[in-house]
Amino acid sequence: MNIIRYHNQGRSDLTHAFDRFAALRDEMDRLFDSSFGPVVRTPGSFGRWTPALDVYQDKDQFTVVAELPGLKKENIELALHNGVLTISGERKQEKKGEEGYRNERFFGRFQRSVTLPTSVDGNKVKATYQDGILKVVLPKAEEAKPKQIEVSVG
Repeated sequence: MNIIRYHNQGRSDLTHAFDRFAALRDEMDRLFDSSFGPVVRTPGSFGRWTPALDVYQDKDQFTVVAELPGLKKENIELALHNGVLTISGERKQEKKGEEGYRNERFFGRFQRSVTLPTSVDGNKVKATYQDGILKVVLPKAEEAKPKQIEVSVG
């Protein structure tokens, strides 16, 4: 006798796969929410943290927006070398003398590097930091900008 897995014809395999991923996520959430949470995951136990960032471009410039909540601008370092923008720094943990009941925020050093597809004018780069958002505007070098070519009649 062969055992054949029941397959519901009304649902796609993709829907079934997403349901399985959702169940796995629920199980992982329960693991970290259990009484063993602080033992399983201590601050820094996952190593380095990586801030989220977005990169936009138009015909004149690139704009990099990074989320760096809780940092002071003095703790943020920017470098541009050979077409690679590197954002690095450190978020320090606040010591309050209390034992953590639940620790989910990441602390420590971070570094993100973005390789830009065309050259930029390093002398005109501007960076602003406000409300935990770093915005870096990198104007494209003149040779990288699209050129308008005039067509003559003749």
